[in-house]
Amino acid sequence: MAITTTKSAYRKGIVDALPFVLVIIPFASLFGLLATEAGLNVFETLTFSIVVIAGAAQFTALQLLQEDVPTAIVLASALAVNLRMAMYSASLTPWIGGAPLWQRALAAYMTVDQSYVAAMTQYEREPQMTVPQRMAYFFGTVTPVVPLWYIFTLIGAMVGSSVPDSWALDFAIPITFLAMIAPMFRTLAHVAAALVAVIVSLIAVDVPYALGLIIAGLAGMITGAQVEAWMERRKPGSTA
Repeated sequence: MAITTTKSAYRKGIVDALPFVLVIIPFASLFGLLATEAGLNVFETLTFSIVVIAGAAQFTALQLLQEDVPTAIVLASALAVNLRMAMYSASLTPWIGGAPLWQRALAAYMTVDQSYVAAMTQYEREPQMTVPQRMAYFFGTVTPVVPLWYIFTLIGAMVGSSVPDSWALDFAIPITFLAMIAPMFRTLAHVAAALVAVIVSLIAVDVPYALGLIIAGLAGMITGAQVEAWMERRKPGSTA
C-alpha cells in the first residue's frame, strides 16, 4: 500500500498493526483475569490498563503485588521494565519531533511495543514520509491495538475464574515479545545485548523481589553499548 497522503498513511498503519490483534486479545484477557484473581475489582483492573497501558510493567507489578513485595519495590520494578519507553521516545524523536505538541503528547501516551516496532520499521523503509504522514501512520498502528487492550482487559476481568486453565492464555506473552524483537536483531550489538540479558536473568532468577530482571536488563544494555562502541572503533578510518 503506497503512502501518498495522511489518510493512506493512517490506513497502512492499521493494516500493518492487524497481526498484533492475534496476541493482544489473549494478552489483555489474561491480564484482566489475573488481576481479578489477585484481588483487584473490575474497575481497578480497567483503570490499571488505561493509566499504565504497558503490558510488561503491569504483569510485573501484578506478580510482585501477589508476593506481598513492598510498594517501593513494586514501583521501582515496574519503572525499570518500562524504561524501554524512554529509549523508544528518544529514537522516535528524529522522525516525529516536529509534530504539534498535542500529537506528540498523545503519541507518548500511546507508545507501546507494537506501535513502536511498526512505526520504526515503516519510517526506516520510507524516510521520505512527511511528519504529518508519519504521525498518521503511528496513530494508525495504535488504532487496532489500544482499544482492544482496554476492551479485553475488561472482558478478562469480568469473566475472571470462569476461563479454564486448558485455554493457556499465557502463551500470548512470550509470543508477543518474540514476534516484536526478533526482526530487530540487526547488529552484533543487538544480539550480544539480548544474549547477555537472557543469561544473567537465568543466573539471577532467585534474586529477591524479581530484581534479577532489572539486573539482567542493565547487563544487557551495558553489553550492547560496549559492543556498539567496539564496532565503531573497528570501522575503517576510525581514530579511536
